[in-house]
Amino acid sequence: MSPNFQKKIENFTCENCGTKVEGNGYTNHCPKCLFSKHVDVNPGDRAEVCGGLMEPVGLKLEKGHYIITHRCQKCGLERNNQAADNDDINALIKLSETIAKKTLF
Repeated sequence: MSPNFQKKIENFTCENCGTKVEGNGYTNHCPKCLFSKHVDVNPGDRAEVCGGLMEPVGLKLEKGHYIITHRCQKCGLERNNQAADNDDINALIKLSETIAKKTLF
């Protein structure tokens, strides 16, 4: 975890799919569609002015955890975030299929 991490418990409505998400202080993306929002410079600080939606564009397994790569649709920044236990398994499978199709074809 980043030394600049600031735990913030916030509930939000996903701007991509409309799901109401209950935050736990570590929540950084929608568990249903996996989209995030570009609001932090350092995790939890809410200091980023961009505010763009961050699309899930990558998925890898690292040290036993799935890592989702998000790309901001507004400014292009990419950031990695650990998948959460409550993430929709079908959304993770769909993301991996999308990545495989782009890689293979």
